[in-house]
Amino acid sequence: MAEALPENWRVDTAWDRADLTAAHAYLVTAYWCEGIPLDLLERAMRSSLNFVLRDETGRLRGYARAITDQATFAYLCDVFVEDGLRGRGLGDALIAAVMAHPALQGLRRFSLFTRDAHGLYARHGFQPLATPDRGMEVVRPGLYLQNKEESK
Repeated sequence: MAEALPENWRVDTAWDRADLTAAHAYLVTAYWCEGIPLDLLERAMRSSLNFVLRDETGRLRGYARAITDQATFAYLCDVFVEDGLRGRGLGDALIAAVMAHPALQGLRRFSLFTRDAHGLYARHGFQPLATPDRGMEVVRPGLYLQNKEESK
């Protein structure tokens, strides 16, 4: 199912200011959270279980975040692998590490939303919503960009 990581690469859950800055540099341009302020991302990371894909030098090359109570539910978000590294199985390895984490075992529900990576997540057991008519949401696209304009 999952590709092996290149030699001396790893996925861990520890992060620091350099990792925050690197993740923000990618996520601030991502379609799902475009314009997210650095301080807001830091607050989100502090309240989540974070997975950092690191190369042999320890540099962040990919990232995933699970919002979870670590008992019944998790929501997977902010997943990325740097553009130039895609197609090498790194995303599979990152998601495999998420799915294998001890705090995420035995959950009743593990959710995510994606625009274009359905195949990746399907390889790890994710399926379309069984009962989409039961789900509801509040969506505020462009919220971070609006707040940026209002603060000028």
